[in-house]
Amino acid sequence: MKAIETRLPGVLLLEPKVFGDARGFFLESWNRQTFAELGLNLDFVQDNHSRSSKGVLRGLHYQLNDPQGKLVRVVSGSVFDVAVDLRKSSPHFGQWVGYELSADNQRMLWIPPGFGHGFQVLSETADFLYKTTAYYAPQWDRGVRWDDPAIGVQWQLDCAPTLSAKDQVLPLLQDAEVFP
Repeated sequence: MKAIETRLPGVLLLEPKVFGDARGFFLESWNRQTFAELGLNLDFVQDNHSRSSKGVLRGLHYQLNDPQGKLVRVVSGSVFDVAVDLRKSSPHFGQWVGYELSADNQRMLWIPPGFGHGFQVLSETADFLYKTTAYYAPQWDRGVRWDDPAIGVQWQLDCAPTLSAKDQVLPLLQDAEVFP
């Protein structure tokens, strides 16, 4: 596993070793020992799978209390995946990073607690898998607008995104409950 540091400390782009031949491929997407050697001593408690169509944009989501760390990957299709630092005490507060994750490039992104997360589907459909370090707690579910100019995510849009009703009414960063 190769870990690539991003401009946001703690957020890592991960490239697993892929073993392929004429039959297909094999890779380890999670190995506790390998991740510990990378300095990531993680205990995942939930594994999620979402499927979305082209143009769907989900996010920017986070869980205020009992925040979730997320290990995200795409097993079918491709997405533009984004992490935003939402820790007021961080010198990187409000900054973002984004990467294409796809079934072809096999990359994963580690998003630690304290960050918002979202993704935009680039392919006709995408199957998105993510492990979390805390259980989903709907009472602490929060979000920030995907198009907040204070954050300035440069989404790869060629038309208006398809948003959930919840995502259509998320607050701007300046009005959102964020981490200390």
